[in-house]
Amino acid sequence: MRKVVSSGQPTIKEIAKRLNISVSTVSRALHDHHSIGLRTKARVQQLAAELGYERNQTAIFFQQGKTFTIGILLPELSEAFFSSAISGIEDTAYSNNYTVLLGQSHDDEAREKQIIQSFKQHRVDGCIVSIGKNTRNYDHFEMLRQAKIPVVFFDRIPDLPNIHAVSCNLESGTVQAVDFLLKKGHRCIGMINGPEQLVASKERAAGYIRALGKHRLKYDPELIVNADLTAAGTAAAMQHLLKLKRKVTAVVTFNDYVAMDAVQYALKQKLEINKDITFVSYANTPVSSYTAFPPAASVEQFPYEQGQAATNMLLDILNGTLALNDYQQRIMESQLVLHT
Repeated sequence: MRKVVSSGQPTIKEIAKRLNISVSTVSRALHDHHSIGLRTKARVQQLAAELGYERNQTAIFFQQGKTFTIGILLPELSEAFFSSAISGIEDTAYSNNYTVLLGQSHDDEAREKQIIQSFKQHRVDGCIVSIGKNTRNYDHFEMLRQAKIPVVFFDRIPDLPNIHAVSCNLESGTVQAVDFLLKKGHRCIGMINGPEQLVASKERAAGYIRALGKHRLKYDPELIVNADLTAAGTAAAMQHLLKLKRKVTAVVTFNDYVAMDAVQYALKQKLEINKDITFVSYANTPVSSYTAFPPAASVEQFPYEQGQAATNMLLDILNGTLALNDYQQRIMESQLVLHT
């Protein structure tokens, strides 16, 4: 097909002028409107192709009141859990003709606020968010609420009323994990939990306490250590647990990465994994299978499915099938996966 030279970006007006027809006729022809004859449609569409005409997407968005863009905010894309979640989000978004803008907070509250502000400036239709472990102030999400930009939280959700959220039942998952260790004969079980302000940390602690009560065992607060999820924080938590008068023989860790750091600390203390001390974790990330000492079991949190569910919930809001203020919280059941 020959290329017609056009000055700048070709427009509907230029096509109309060259064909000596009205702008409205060109517009309807480009949209394949039934009122335009086949010959006129063919002439318009052929010239548009020759000129390299592209529809003004901004104008279309303005007419429809949407950008068909979703902002996604995660703590760390490098973590396998969130990589899987973003796959679920993108697959669902793209199948519904939405694109995504992706931001990573790296667990920094100031960066998280900056990304949310950027999403607002880019006029995203809605946001899917997993908050950072250090986020304590939620004013930036209130800003989105006031701008009528819907937000669906997933996995790491804020301790706020009136939110849309998708998460995994970590309390029941923890009960499964502690039950597993108790059946293995462990009676002094430690827990390396996350920061206290995280809802997920509270759910893990509640499950731990409930599991002990279920087996009529006394809860010792010293056995739960809240850590910052860094290697140094995990080492300090392990040091605390191993110095207790009662000998800790098993530890439930916040996630698989914390488990790997805890294993390294235990090895430096000349402990034999799965003999002197046993670890159970959360997330069930693939990387665990490539380590020399994977957790004895992991609580599967289904990140891909969480991403799908969060995106579908947001799309329901954007499509009007779910009211913005009809707050929904979907809790998916977790599953303990054995590795040894």
